[in-house]
Amino acid sequence: MKVFKEEQRFTQLWLIVVIIFSSIVPIFVVIKEYVNNENNFSIGTLMLIISMILLPLGIIFLFKLTTRIDEQGIHYQFFPFHLSFRKIGWNEISKAYARTYDPIGEFGGWGIKFGLFGNKARGNAVNISGDIGIQLELKNGKKLLIGTQKEAEAKSVIQNYQNNIQ
Repeated sequence: MKVFKEEQRFTQLWLIVVIIFSSIVPIFVVIKEYVNNENNFSIGTLMLIISMILLPLGIIFLFKLTTRIDEQGIHYQFFPFHLSFRKIGWNEISKAYARTYDPIGEFGGWGIKFGLFGNKARGNAVNISGDIGIQLELKNGKKLLIGTQKEAEAKSVIQNYQNNIQ
């Protein structure tokens, strides 16, 4: 019995740089306002405002895509949007394969995506980074792409369970 497991997070350098630079300006403005007129608000309020700027930007680092492929099917969880695993049984799948895709062109980026401009023919995607995914074509006509950084392992395990797809 082969099992594929993968965990991914948003850790791309370009994303970290964007988050840092997008937080510098508002924090600088708030600190400048505090220094110019300390009577406007207390140090506690200053810290609260800075926290309110940083918290939404930092939440992206809590996001995690977990994928598992086993004899039951393909399981995925995109935390915090999915609090438990979503399971797609082998009996629900008509085709499963790894492929290269264009995250921006096909789905409008990374995260939980529903096809660029609502294009239902492309299906949905759940991805964190990169341009490799596990493409699922379901018997009900829907499509789902789950991003992976472990293409060779995913292909191997999917190949192992091809007989379960009917």
